[in-house]
Amino acid sequence: MVLKIRDLAIHPPLALAPMVGLSHSALRTLLVQLGGVGLLFSEMLSAKRLPSENETISPGLIRVPLESPLFYQIYASESSTIEAAVDKLVELDAQGVDLNLGCPAPQLKKIGAGRFLLDRPGELVNVLRRLRKAVRLPVSVKIRIGDQPDRTRLLQTCRFLEDEGVDLITIHARLAGDKFCRRPRWELLDGLPDRLNVPVLANGGIFSVEDARRCLECTGAAGLMIGRGVVRWPWLISDIARELYCCQSPLAQYSREGLYFAFIDLLKQRFPQERRLGRLKQFTHYFASAHDFGHLLASRVQSSSSLEQAAERAGEFFRQAA
Repeated sequence: MVLKIRDLAIHPPLALAPMVGLSHSALRTLLVQLGGVGLLFSEMLSAKRLPSENETISPGLIRVPLESPLFYQIYASESSTIEAAVDKLVELDAQGVDLNLGCPAPQLKKIGAGRFLLDRPGELVNVLRRLRKAVRLPVSVKIRIGDQPDRTRLLQTCRFLEDEGVDLITIHARLAGDKFCRRPRWELLDGLPDRLNVPVLANGGIFSVEDARRCLECTGAAGLMIGRGVVRWPWLISDIARELYCCQSPLAQYSREGLYFAFIDLLKQRFPQERRLGRLKQFTHYFASAHDFGHLLASRVQSSSSLEQAAERAGEFFRQAA
């Protein structure tokens, strides 16, 4: 199945979710090497700060040509920030622009961005219209179901976004107040994609091929956006692509240890020294949870004071696990 978004043809229709501290150049490159990912998203970026950021050193903007197609996700609280932000993204050769309308983080609540922009309908319309006018690239949005499990309200929101020129809608199948540990509410998306004229990606709670299969069957979505599941098991998108979309074998073969150290090497290649260890710790928090005695790997890396020490301790863990 090919997902059409304006002039883009996405196959397979599997996307890496935008995740703060995780969906950076190192992880994106690793997933492209493993194969199966059809669309990449950046970390969440501030539309206001974006024009002044340096793409050669800003962790959210560092990128290599291999990472494509790439949609940059922005959050905005003021429509006046849109044009300059979009100009910057066009300079960076973005393949699309994604507006975050789902994040419920307190720092976004303070400024009325993310999920809280939906509570400001007048400014939301201004943001969407200026965004659509400013760029010919695909425009996507990421939302949650809403404050309540209201399918009618969700459909109204999606139709409003469609009418404002949005080309792709990703729905995180949880309520605005739901924690990640809560089971996703895939059933609330059932039938919704068929009532829209733009494609819908389903997101939330996908940690296995079987999860992916059930999510697609339950929601009728055109594809999937996968987040924490692919950090926990980086082969997940490749597995789903092979099993559900008959895609070819991965471009690169890694053992668990080999993949972990490949990720460390990518951190070294992409980021200055002071930006590496924190990203490794965040990645390891999820990656270790899929492995026997992974808590030992996580604790050893979390207590490390340098990337070199973390790598040495990780090497000891894998040798003991062999």
